[in-house]
Amino acid sequence: MDAVRLILASRRALAGSGEAPVILTEVWQAQALAQAIGSRLAVSGPPELRGEALGLTELAGRGCGVLDAPELDPGDLRAAQLTELADAHEALVGLGGLLGEVGIALVGIASSAADERTYWQCMEAIDAADESRDRVREMLRKLAAREAAALPEREAG
Repeated sequence: MDAVRLILASRRALAGSGEAPVILTEVWQAQALAQAIGSRLAVSGPPELRGEALGLTELAGRGCGVLDAPELDPGDLRAAQLTELADAHEALVGLGGLLGEVGIALVGIASSAADERTYWQCMEAIDAADESRDRVREMLRKLAAREAAALPEREAG
């Protein structure tokens, strides 16, 4: 499935999740998807994105690692459904939005956490989501610079 469709599915699932355990599952799913997208871009994306994409993969992996892994059927893991990344720009814009929503959801859980363990898991996951989002923004900046550099060549040709 295309990355953009998976991101939209994750955003809908996160928005529709109500209780903390369901939200944390959706946060984990979103981080796993960010990790998969970063990995895909690191391997086969535009060369100027590969370093940032590798960093995204590592940060999103950290975001998954600080949370308890949910019990999901293999078919329910959205990251495993990633087969195509047709439009890197559109996928990165959507992923940046998703990671922002993840941070907001985690703040809500952390502020009402009944125990310290949950609070600190959320704090670390917020940090990972924010740093992942920074990587996404940097990749978008590099894509815009690449596009701007290619524009004069297209006009001249």
